[in-house]
Amino acid sequence: MKTLRRTLPLVAAGLTVAALAGCSSTAASPESSSEGEPSTLTVYTSEPQEKIDELVAAFGEQHPDIEVEVFRAGTGDLTTRIATEREAGEIQADVLLAADAATFEDYAADDLLAEYLPADVDALNPDVVDPEGFYVGTRIIPTVIAYNTTMIEEPPASWQDLTDPEYADQIVMPNPDVSGAAAYNAAVWATTPELGDAWLEALAKNAPVIADSNGPTSQAVATGAQPVGIVVDYLVRELAAQGSPIDVSYPSEGVPYVSQPAGIFADTDEEEAAQAFVDFLVSEEGQQIAVEQSYLPVRSDVGTPEGAPSMDEIEILSPDLETVQGAQDAAVETFRDLFL
Repeated sequence: MKTLRRTLPLVAAGLTVAALAGCSSTAASPESSSEGEPSTLTVYTSEPQEKIDELVAAFGEQHPDIEVEVFRAGTGDLTTRIATEREAGEIQADVLLAADAATFEDYAADDLLAEYLPADVDALNPDVVDPEGFYVGTRIIPTVIAYNTTMIEEPPASWQDLTDPEYADQIVMPNPDVSGAAAYNAAVWATTPELGDAWLEALAKNAPVIADSNGPTSQAVATGAQPVGIVVDYLVRELAAQGSPIDVSYPSEGVPYVSQPAGIFADTDEEEAAQAFVDFLVSEEGQQIAVEQSYLPVRSDVGTPEGAPSMDEIEILSPDLETVQGAQDAAVETFRDLFL
């Protein structure tokens, strides 16, 4: 049965940083775009700069005839840029690597994505593969409760715990107008019966600080500016490994997660290069890099980051994607009304 795809308005935000990364080595590669000249692939991504740089460098070792240009920004900024380019007549990227499946569902509904399943698709967690083949998840990124271990003796064990008055003025969380993961989380919380708008309203009474994104959120917890945070788990692992007094609690009701999908824009002029890049992201080597970067992988043959649970040890909040899509606009608007 074909999945119903609905179009949601794109979130508006300002543009941020652009970066250029090119690589070379000796390996097989798709044909050059013209004789004697390398292919040039443009990737829009919300990946942290140092992480996407590492991925591009490793990809370049396998595909020395493909130059990769990277524009890196928050998901809200990326969707704004893509919307602007659509109005101007042409999206300038070949590949999008960002955010959550709901964002990609919107683009697929608008016929902006090409159908492509990576070469190694059978090795992947089927939950991150679009059944219609328009995108594939590249890492599993749960949102959890983080806490400063020098300030919190008994960490919150559930989302409901965060509504206790003892956490008034103690919490920090990212802004869904900037963070795609935060926007997705808002919809998941809103559609989870044990939580819903009542939980968001109760949480708002504790006056959380709203940071721009997950990075500043994790830093606020690590420094003790705010003792508790709602944040993606890999950032907590990274900061703890660097010696920061921060740890993670996986809420008992379950955790929402995004899969940082990759998709190829339908009007790309570099189809083979784009396919090679997506293949690399979910390949064994690409997923080993994901694990080294503290992400949970989308395949089971590369291990997990040190100190991280496996997926079967985590309670997951994973409502129907169509339900999340239908709820996300209203959930983000509710978040704005309550928290901003």
